[in-house]
Order: sequence, then structure tokens, then C-alpha cells
Amino acid sequence: MARVVITLKVMPEDVDVDLDALLEQIKGAVPEGTDVRATEIVPVAFGLRAIRMNVAREESMGGPEDIEEAIRALEGVSQVEVEMLSRM
Repeated sequence: MARVVITLKVMPEDVDVDLDALLEQIKGAVPEGTDVRATEIVPVAFGLRAIRMNVAREESMGGPEDIEEAIRALEGVSQVEVEMLSRM
């Protein structure tokens, strides 16, 4: 079975959200069997920054909906967007 890599963009609620702390919360919140790979903090506009991250999991675990839901439930997260999904 193949693995999939999902690139997510996590937007904070406000420019004052500590993105490093939020990233640590995200790493603890992703579902079991999902590996957090590369992460970076990217500028968006007007001082707002977002977290762009790659996560990997077995294809048999399904789509990214449960990952998005787990991240969206965290305090400080405004929205989660799937930018790319690919098979390894």
C-alpha cells in the first residue's frame, strides 16, 4: 500500500498567535499513524503568518478530513487548507 503526503496550510486566528507553540499543539493533535514531516512558517499578508506543513500517512487511512478536523479544533486556529495531496 502506498503512502500519501499532504501539504496543509494552517491559518491562525490573529497575528498575535504564537505559531511555534501552535505547531507543537498540532503535532500532538494529529491522528495516530500520521507523521508530521517538514514544517515552515510563511508570510501571508499584513503581518499575518501561516504554518505550512507536510504530513504523511498510509493511503488506507483515508483522506485528510480527520487531520483537518483535529487541527481546526485547536484554540488559535482559524482555518486549515489542503494545498496538495500526492502519493509516494
